[in-house]
Amino acid sequence: MSEVLKVQDGQVVSMDYTLHVDGEVLDTSAGHEPLEFLQGAGNIILGLEQELYGMAIGEDKKVVVQPDEGYGAIDPEAFVEVPKEQFPPSIPLEVGTEIQVTDQDGRPMQARIDSVSDDAVTLDFNHPLAGKELHFNVKVVGLREATDEENEHGHVHSGGHQH
Repeated sequence: MSEVLKVQDGQVVSMDYTLHVDGEVLDTSAGHEPLEFLQGAGNIILGLEQELYGMAIGEDKKVVVQPDEGYGAIDPEAFVEVPKEQFPPSIPLEVGTEIQVTDQDGRPMQARIDSVSDDAVTLDFNHPLAGKELHFNVKVVGLREATDEENEHGHVHSGGHQH
């Protein structure tokens, strides 16, 4: 009798999932291919990865991930006040508007408008899911041993792409 494969480090996991935050579906693999990742390589958030150990193909589970094992707590340092005149007229200065800015090194960064006053706009550079409790419904739909190359690179090579 062959041993039932269970999720462990060094395996490629194929997983169907749905993510709920504040009662709303934020992300799901429904209608798409399952998510494939290398277990133990930090390809997915820590809190979810930890809960998958020992699951077998066909098994499903509800997982609640707290902010410290998800996208982190809200960082008060990540709020930046910017004078209103620095915004082009094409950007709607409304709470919740997502904008892309560049840092000092020219790298793009995502921010959301947190508040607007008479002469300034406060931008929030926290990840949109920082401080949120993440509710996952997950089902393991496939498991295989990772190849040496996948283990070495720390991620899945799907469709046989070459590096």
